[in-house]
Amino acid sequence: MSGIPTRNEMKEALIARNGRQLQETLEASTVAICGLGGLGSNIAVSLARAGIGKLILIDFDKVDVSNLNRQQYKASQVGAYKPDALSRNLKEIAPYINLISHPVKLNEDNMTDILKDADIICEAFDDAEAKAMITNHVLETFPDKYLITASGMAGLDSANNITTRKITDRFYLCGDGVSDLKEGSSLIASRVMLCAAHQAHIVLRILAGLE
Repeated sequence: MSGIPTRNEMKEALIARNGRQLQETLEASTVAICGLGGLGSNIAVSLARAGIGKLILIDFDKVDVSNLNRQQYKASQVGAYKPDALSRNLKEIAPYINLISHPVKLNEDNMTDILKDADIICEAFDDAEAKAMITNHVLETFPDKYLITASGMAGLDSANNITTRKITDRFYLCGDGVSDLKEGSSLIASRVMLCAAHQAHIVLRILAGLE
């Protein structure tokens, strides 16, 4: 068989892996990903493969050649807005996923409207001020929503130091909480992807009722 599987074929394949009840829950869920760099683009790929029904993709940046060592973009997409480029890549993985693209910079004025329909919000920024802004806004404005954030994934330290911590009932923090971009360190694909996998996995655990 060649060509793209039908919607039903893909759904039945996921049900065979996840079970019907969980898969229907995932398909009915909406996850917002704020920032589509090394963390966000990898979170999106994991959730799309898992069968999440709707992703809200938010980033004002364009793909740069320096992104290609750790982010889910292709060399041919350099110069494209990240939400648009990632949407095209995700549609090749999960052709029936519902994607909402926002090529904008999140701020206090637009955040509520953009995030209001999400069940779970993943923070995937690389700027400390932006991280603090979205964390404070979500906790104050959307106390009923889950927030998954990240801190510490740079360098070549042990992968085992990347963890997921439950801060409150609806607030989780992934990473080692220590490492930062310093002289001699860098953002390495494997460690960034590990942290992104932690964020994606806690999303799935929450939706499965395991948290």
